[in-house]
Amino acid sequence: MKALGEFEVWFVTGSQDLYGEETLRQVAENSGKIAAALDSGESIPVRVVWKPVVKNSEAILATLIEAGATDKCVGVIAWMHTFSPARMWIAGLQALQKPLLHLHTQYNRDLPWAEIDMDFMNLNQAAHGDREFAHIEARLGLRRKTVAGHWQEKAVQERIGTWCRAACGLHESRHLKLARFGDNMRNVAVTEGDKVSAQVQFGVTVNGFGVSDLSDAVRAVADAKVDELVRAYEATYEVAPSLRAGGADREALREAARIEAALREFMTVGGFSAITDTFENLDGLKQLPGIAAQRLMADGYGFGAEGDWKTAVMVRLVKVMAKGLPGGTSFMEDYTYHLDPAGPKVLGAHMLEVCPSISDGKVSCEIHPLSIGGRSDPVRLVFDAGSGPAVVTALMDMGDRFRIVANEIDLVPPDEPMGKLPVGRAVWKPRPNFATATESWLTAGGSHHTVLTRAVGVGVIADFAEMAGCEFLLIDSDTTVASFKKELRWNEAYYHLARGLR
Repeated sequence: MKALGEFEVWFVTGSQDLYGEETLRQVAENSGKIAAALDSGESIPVRVVWKPVVKNSEAILATLIEAGATDKCVGVIAWMHTFSPARMWIAGLQALQKPLLHLHTQYNRDLPWAEIDMDFMNLNQAAHGDREFAHIEARLGLRRKTVAGHWQEKAVQERIGTWCRAACGLHESRHLKLARFGDNMRNVAVTEGDKVSAQVQFGVTVNGFGVSDLSDAVRAVADAKVDELVRAYEATYEVAPSLRAGGADREALREAARIEAALREFMTVGGFSAITDTFENLDGLKQLPGIAAQRLMADGYGFGAEGDWKTAVMVRLVKVMAKGLPGGTSFMEDYTYHLDPAGPKVLGAHMLEVCPSISDGKVSCEIHPLSIGGRSDPVRLVFDAGSGPAVVTALMDMGDRFRIVANEIDLVPPDEPMGKLPVGRAVWKPRPNFATATESWLTAGGSHHTVLTRAVGVGVIADFAEMAGCEFLLIDSDTTVASFKKELRWNEAYYHLARGLR
């Protein structure tokens, strides 16, 4: 079953009436086989739906308008089996409101060297037709992804699958509603941002609520629902003795469950898929939501602490784009460093809200004091992140544009057990090395709140940024500080000019 099978991309093949019925019948048959193969491809997480071959501007326009009006359609794959005069595509491409992938392939992998004739050439001329199509894409200044190679190649299908996941992320951003309880943490810069600009560019709506709205919902939760969640905690996690039945902190566990139940009900009724809170505004809540935020993230919701709605949005989008893949995704914060010259490392954590999906091992349910927020000791899940390659990424409002910065990292085990740090935590080595990665991140104005994902690579995030028209900066094994600074300067010029030309 497709991981994101509720969505589909349309496979649209271009040709023209010039070639005659027999050739057009063969074009349709071949393109149908390609679409069916992509639809069954393991690395492509959505349905690939074949559409009838388009042969004139009217059919192209109607098909691409229909794609834009079909909500479950998240994008269009276009391929020119034969030559398809590109002026026919202008109106349709200008009307297209969904992401576009240009697949540069051909039906046959190999040339039939001894038998090749002009009939074969007329039928199999994607090398010709796709260049015509690409010219009008470039002439119109369209954002699109181009994938070249034979459609049966694993690498080609993987690149298409990456783009499909990003298209699902863009679809989610255009439907995403976020509930923000309280405001931004006072005097913090990077968690602020222009919510109107975010809605214009990404489609996300950020909705503010008083914490009293949540505390009222907490008081309304039935005891039976609390009992149900407590049983789930006990069945899923290693629960600390003081939180078990008869333990001194049992009521704190029940209160944490009551908060989770209230949040779930609030989000379900309101259609919200991401939330923020802040410890500076807890109103009637008895404890800062800890296990509630963690479990909501584990179920795919977005979360950002201290009112950080941009990170909450990115958590949700990456969760959607990673659906069906192992590894997990979490809200994260670069907290402190291990600066041993033999191997510097970053310790990522947060005071409570790290998603257990990034752990491969034991997850325990514990209660500990929190020296911030002024409320009762909160219940939280405690664990270490698993090991292996991962990505940390952040979304920032730079004033004149939004910026996404991503760093490829390698998660590693801690050098020693961290028995006195009662939170979810992750240790990693940034690529290419600590100094280059951190200097580049700081130069880009990267935030301290991030999204850590073990599930998807930077390709998905880069494709999403391209679709959304958002600046994207990558820190990887090939990065140098000098080249990164040059890219930032070039981007400053580009976005300044783009604003003037809009």
